[in-house]
Amino acid sequence: MILLHVTVVALYGLTAYALWPATAGRAASSRLYDRIPVGAATWLVPIALILHGFLGWHAVATPEGLDLSLVNAVSVVAGLVAAVAWVSGLLATLPAIGTVVLPVAAIASLLPAFIVNAHRFSYGDDTLAAVHVAIALVAYAMFLVAALQALVLMGLEKRLRRRTLDPESVATPPLLTLERFLFRLIAVGFLLLTLTLASGILFTEQLFGKPLVFNHKSVFSVLGWLTFGALLIGRWRYGWRGRIALRWIIAGTVFVFLAYLGSKFVLEVLLGR
Repeated sequence: MILLHVTVVALYGLTAYALWPATAGRAASSRLYDRIPVGAATWLVPIALILHGFLGWHAVATPEGLDLSLVNAVSVVAGLVAAVAWVSGLLATLPAIGTVVLPVAAIASLLPAFIVNAHRFSYGDDTLAAVHVAIALVAYAMFLVAALQALVLMGLEKRLRRRTLDPESVATPPLLTLERFLFRLIAVGFLLLTLTLASGILFTEQLFGKPLVFNHKSVFSVLGWLTFGALLIGRWRYGWRGRIALRWIIAGTVFVFLAYLGSKFVLEVLLGR
């Protein structure tokens, strides 16, 4: 099994290394880039995703139930982030995202192989509960990708204003096109987060066998939902973009991150539960 982990790391790493010259410009091109075009390199990602998905399923779906420990959750979310970045085409249009997402996914895919801290999901055999968790994880991944894209767009906009952006070395679509795609990504993530919250509020007893508990996870989830909702309204009503939109995106992403991974880190690592 360790060989599969190493293979996933190699595939992610090879793609990220091939994408790096596309981010830095042709002047930084390496022999690897000359041998593996960016378009071909990005097709290594689905192979890595398939293997990563297999490893994730093997680690999470145990005979005793779903093991949603912190390391498994980080690995799954990192794999979903890489999947969203690849499926959306952002690895090709904004290679800088790949140079961040893919190395993180590579490291995260190794964690379950070296850190074992079982944390069984009590209702893992319930299909509705599993679907609820899956939708939530996809929503988190989409918001993380959106935050990365927003940061990259801000960097490109700065370089464009300072006239340091070389159109020959960084072939990107128009910024307004990328910005529209960014808000579509956020809208889809917001819809998924809404479904997660709605299912958690309306069917909490069917999903988890107990009434709704308004805890830290619920608070951060609702804050994230309100933040992204306000952002979408501001975009629709007032045309928010640039730094204003970036602040809201980062704030919302932080809330969503704290709602799940941040909470798991505090409970499992700091409190040892």
